[in-house]
Amino acid sequence: MSGNVAFLFPGQGSQFVGMGATFIESSADAKKRVEEASDALGFDIGKMILQGPEEELRLTSNTQPAILLVSVIALEALLAKTAIEPSVVAGHSLGEFSACWAAGAIGFTDVIRLVRKRGELMQSAVPVGKGGMAAIIGLCAKEIHAVCEEAGGDVAPANFNSPQQTVIAGEALSVSRAIDIAKSKGAKRALSLPVSAPFHTKMMIPAQEGLAKFLETIKINNPGIPVLRNVDGGVSRQAEEIKEGLIRQVTGCVQWVDSMRNLVGMNVTTALEIGPGKVLCGLMKRIDKSVKTMQVGSSEEVEKAVEALNG
Repeated sequence: MSGNVAFLFPGQGSQFVGMGATFIESSADAKKRVEEASDALGFDIGKMILQGPEEELRLTSNTQPAILLVSVIALEALLAKTAIEPSVVAGHSLGEFSACWAAGAIGFTDVIRLVRKRGELMQSAVPVGKGGMAAIIGLCAKEIHAVCEEAGGDVAPANFNSPQQTVIAGEALSVSRAIDIAKSKGAKRALSLPVSAPFHTKMMIPAQEGLAKFLETIKINNPGIPVLRNVDGGVSRQAEEIKEGLIRQVTGCVQWVDSMRNLVGMNVTTALEIGPGKVLCGLMKRIDKSVKTMQVGSSEEVEKAVEALNG
């Protein structure tokens, strides 16, 4: 296959009960990973992934290690069948941690503990009901900044997902005002998201401080593959850059559009979304249609990807 390949890793919102089941139920290696994760976390995460309940899985402190675990299992299933080497890795929000593991920057047990801690810190940073998030579709980045400014208070862009799809976050009343303003400015859609905390805003400073402290206990290596940072779309090639990127993104906006444009600038022609869902494949089509995308979230998708990569 000609051209460079990138591995992309999904973030929160891609989870569902039963994700990764085709790997966990049929692979001894996948079962071993689930056991390792359960031992590190102190509870049976495999049971939660396969059986739910959904409300438990949706708690961010559970969602984060669950998605990362399924991404790890999916990538290992792919690499067991093909020797593909990516030229770059990237992940959306939580997915940046999966990308750091894939690049060899953080060990599996450490990264699963790290995202569990990140989830707990983010969950407790802001009292329930005080913060909120909203998706706005149909306005460009400049218009989004104007909407947030007009809304006043604590509201800011949290994810620039595609040129016309942005998530804003902040203090609940300010987010509500911003939704109304966005609609008045011609947004195709502006709706509140079922998320209890304003991720990727300055309201997450307590979580950022806690994560920075916890990261002091984690060994971080220089990555074997370049990692694209969420916070500015830049490339991390050193351990210190990895650490700084993971800390900054807790309160920083996810610059996914810039990240994917930089990825295209690195001559990537194929992007594989490794883990549950197909959110990142969909966003890539809206950012740059020239990049071929493939999902790798089930045994069947692994087979299809291997066939395409070897073809």
